Amino acid sequence: MSVLPVPSKADPNHDSPLDDPLEEDEFGSGNGGRMSFLDHLDELRKRLTISISAVFVGFLLAFTVIVPITAFVMRPLRATLPEGGEFIYTEPTEAFFLYIKVAALVGFIAAIPVVLWQFWLFVAPGLYSNEKRFAYPFVALSTVFFVGGCLFSHYLLFPVAWRFLAGFSTDYMTFMPRIQPTFALYVRLTLACGVVFQMPTLVFFLARVGAVTAKFLARNTKYAILIIFIIAAVLTPTGDPATLTLMAAPMVALYGLSIVIAWLVAPRRETNDS
Repeated sequence: MSVLPVPSKADPNHDSPLDDPLEEDEFGSGNGGRMSFLDHLDELRKRLTISISAVFVGFLLAFTVIVPITAFVMRPLRATLPEGGEFIYTEPTEAFFLYIKVAALVGFIAAIPVVLWQFWLFVAPGLYSNEKRFAYPFVALSTVFFVGGCLFSHYLLFPVAWRFLAGFSTDYMTFMPRIQPTFALYVRLTLACGVVFQMPTLVFFLARVGAVTAKFLARNTKYAILIIFIIAAVLTPTGDPATLTLMAAPMVALYGLSIVIAWLVAPRRETNDS
């Protein structure tokens, strides 16, 4: 009676999301990626619950100091109003909900490291073991660039766009903006800049896993610039050359930074793989 050979262990040099199925690492991938559909739903529910809780805690903390935070947000808006001009609200609850929305925005920005970390924990079980080491750089870089994008919008982009929109007052038409659509525009540009500023982080990860190279990015720079200006035109509400250029300029600079990042991390990846 012949004995069936015991399968040999897989090549130790080959990393796989399914390696070490019973070993749980710091990212909670104890099942080695072998998750059923219901397991994925349960994991998603867990990560969303923690992320929403973090945003809610940030919202509560922001609401305790909502008056100075709102003053900080409104400062660049009021600077472009005519002398003696003020914002108006036409519904009884509009001013109150402004405070709610400001606290929600600040709470989300404050909780962004937790949100990004939960996102990483959700996708980590499907990654190779060498890719999971990028968790801390991913969260740190994403947080820094997201907050940097929000600050860029607050101090530079939004004042320029708002000054353009407020510049159409005439003898027969007075600019008296409602606070609700004004803040909605502020939130749109702030979050858009926060997302756009994630480009270097995305390229860092893609370059580390070998999906893109610095040579590929540099060779396609002209197409990237075209796409950047199209995205800037979609995101900016005014369409004037100054606002469009101010939105596209940092994106082009970030693309150049992304090329440098891809060049720096690629040799390191090749060294680790050898």
